[in-house]
Amino acid sequence: MKLDILAISAHPDDIELGCAGTILASIAQGRRVGIVDLTRGELGTRGTPEIRRAEAEAAAKILGAEVRDNVGLADGFFQNDKESQLSLVPYIRKYQPEIVLANAKEDRHPDHGKGANLIYDACFLSGLRQIDTFDEFGNAQAAWRPKFIYHFTQDRYIKPDFVVDITPYWKKKEEAIRAFRSQFHDPNSKEPNSYISSPEFLEFLEARSKEYGHYIGVKYGEGFTSRRILGVDNLWSLI
Repeated sequence: MKLDILAISAHPDDIELGCAGTILASIAQGRRVGIVDLTRGELGTRGTPEIRRAEAEAAAKILGAEVRDNVGLADGFFQNDKESQLSLVPYIRKYQPEIVLANAKEDRHPDHGKGANLIYDACFLSGLRQIDTFDEFGNAQAAWRPKFIYHFTQDRYIKPDFVVDITPYWKKKEEAIRAFRSQFHDPNSKEPNSYISSPEFLEFLEARSKEYGHYIGVKYGEGFTSRRILGVDNLWSLI
C-alpha cells in the first residue's frame, strides 16, 4: 500500500494531539495517509493497552486514515538503537511515504524526543539497500527513503518553521482526540487523574492551536519543524 503521508508517533493519541488537523486537511486534498504508533502506551496512568488500541482504531476511522499499525516497542523504555530502528524500517518500506510526520524533537515526555530521533534515523536507514527487511508475508522489501520528515509540536512550546491552516478541521480534530475517552477529561471516569485528563488540558490545546493560527492569520493552526531548509518554487503558494 503506497501512502503519501505516514504519521509515526511514540504513543497512541500523540498523532491526534499533534497533527490530526494536518492529516484531515491532507486527506481532503486527496492524499493517502496512514498512522504507525511505536508503543501501546502501556505505562499510561489511565486505561489499558487493549482500551487504547480500540480507541486508536476509532480515532483512525474519524480521521479517515488508510491504516493504523503498532510496532510494539516498550513504552517508556524503548531506545533509539539498532533493534528499534530495524523494527520500524519495515513499516516505512511497506507504505513508502513521501512525507513522514513525527514526534516533537524535544518535549516533556522523554519518549517524544526519543521517538523523534528514532523515526528520523529509521527513515534514513530505510533507504539503504544493504539492510534486508521482510514484510509480514516473508517477502523481501525494497529500500525506501521519505523525501521529507516534519516534526509536530506537543506539550512544550517550539517555534515552528511552518504552520498548517487547520481551521476547517478543528471540530473533527477534537472528535478524534475525544475518541481516546480513557485518556482525556471524562466527569464520569473513576480512574486517577493524570497530566492530560483535566478539562484545562484540552483548553490549553485549543489555545496553542489558536496561537499558531494567529501567526498566519487564520483561526487554528498546527506547527511543524524541519531539520532541513525548506524551499518553494512559487511565492504565491505561501499564506
